[in-house]
Amino acid sequence: MSAKKKIKLSQQVRTRLAVKTKTNKKASGLPETFKKFTARFPDLTHAHEKMGKSISLAGPLSKREQTLVKIGLCVGAGMESALRSHVRRALQSKISVREIEHAVAQAMTTLGFPRTVQAWSWAHVQIERSKNETI
Repeated sequence: MSAKKKIKLSQQVRTRLAVKTKTNKKASGLPETFKKFTARFPDLTHAHEKMGKSISLAGPLSKREQTLVKIGLCVGAGMESALRSHVRRALQSKISVREIEHAVAQAMTTLGFPRTVQAWSWAHVQIERSKNETI
């Protein structure tokens, strides 16, 4: 890709992110670190979004199933911030708290009690934040 095209793409991504941040209520709930990173690296953000869309379309899992799988992956990898992000998205997609808790609880036999409870507490941090954002 030419330097001119990269600059134009970068400007388009920055504009899109700025509009999202100003007008989209969902964007207001995004962590500040995420907002700063995406503003600083718009090309990476665009590539990441494109890859995510491609992966979503690559197989038979529904969006709901993919969201629950991602929650499980975050629990297994011990990724607190990513887990909270996927819990937030799950709630926005009308996945119930009970379903999220059940997805987290699946870790018990593989990862053990302490890791599962830890992940459950991380999920509940986001569940509480999401409740407060809608009040």
